[in-house]
Amino acid sequence: MSWDLESQCGDLRAQGLWRDLRLLEDVKGPIVHVDNQELINFSSNDYLGLATSTELMEAFKEGVSLYGAGSGASRLVSGTQRPHLQLEEALADFKQTQAALTFSSGYAVALGTIPALMGAADTIILDKLCHACLVDAARLSGATIRVFPHNHVEKLERLLATAKGRVLVVTEAIFSMDGDACALAEIVALKERYGAWLLLDEAHSVGVLGPQGRGLAAALGLESKVELHMGTLSKSFGLSGGYLAASRQVIDLLINRARSLIYSTAPPPALAHTAVHALALLSGQEGDLRRHRLWAYLAILQPESQPASAILPKVIGDETRALKVSLDLKSRGFLIPAIRYPTVSRGSARLRITCTSGHSQAQIEQLRAELQSVDVAK
Repeated sequence: MSWDLESQCGDLRAQGLWRDLRLLEDVKGPIVHVDNQELINFSSNDYLGLATSTELMEAFKEGVSLYGAGSGASRLVSGTQRPHLQLEEALADFKQTQAALTFSSGYAVALGTIPALMGAADTIILDKLCHACLVDAARLSGATIRVFPHNHVEKLERLLATAKGRVLVVTEAIFSMDGDACALAEIVALKERYGAWLLLDEAHSVGVLGPQGRGLAAALGLESKVELHMGTLSKSFGLSGGYLAASRQVIDLLINRARSLIYSTAPPPALAHTAVHALALLSGQEGDLRRHRLWAYLAILQPESQPASAILPKVIGDETRALKVSLDLKSRGFLIPAIRYPTVSRGSARLRITCTSGHSQAQIEQLRAELQSVDVAK
């Protein structure tokens, strides 16, 4: 059978699904340069604007001066250093769990955690819109996979009633492409009724929701009802990496069985050192000020209703049309890429607008005015 890569690439182009890596030639907070054009970036997940903050840049420099540029080995060989443990202790305290474990990325958290805990005799039940890393991890585990329509708690209950073995319900707190919240209170009640565990991915809610920015579970007073708290350091923390916060027994088991931890070089200790500082900012008074500003901006962009998150999707439908609208906005000075299949289902291409506290009010007002003049409906 021929590889026929040229034909495959041609098919992607014909369907409006071709992608290129976009080079940001310069980044100054929300202002970026692409193709020698200055744009206001409304596609970043840096919700609190910490990625380019002076505080974190100084912390990173300090971390490199103290610990060097890299860790040199995997965590179980000789890669674990003091900043890794300090960060994990701080994350466990932040998430109000017994322990936490950090990974090189949020994707690695899922791929390490779910197959380590679930096997062929077990059942994993996922919301249909769960992130690809959660789907891939469920497949890798070998467990029976069941999927319920997005936030359809009645279907979830039917699946729980017939599930075999150990049962893990998997959902996101805030869904990355729609920006809406999961039906967490209902899901918690159901998983407890049927003796299941819950993995809650708080990637897009930590830093944005809840007291101290602890996320959706904290906002609803349900932290203690979630067995597996998954999160990332690459959104509101402004860095990269991921974590799993849970009981001490779960974390100890992951240290021994999570392949994405065991067989990966540890993240740079300077990065962990910086993440400790990011967590202090995020959960303290500075974080509260940034969250207040973020929600004020969101009220400007979506005055007709209270958004659930910092993600504001504008669904267009057709992939080619979405690309055209994105290019139109680019010509007007905005970086808002078109999100297309397979990131979202076919026919639901969209602009995924993300607001951050790093924007200025003038930039927010400018975007609102432009969106009113750009036709996203056809």
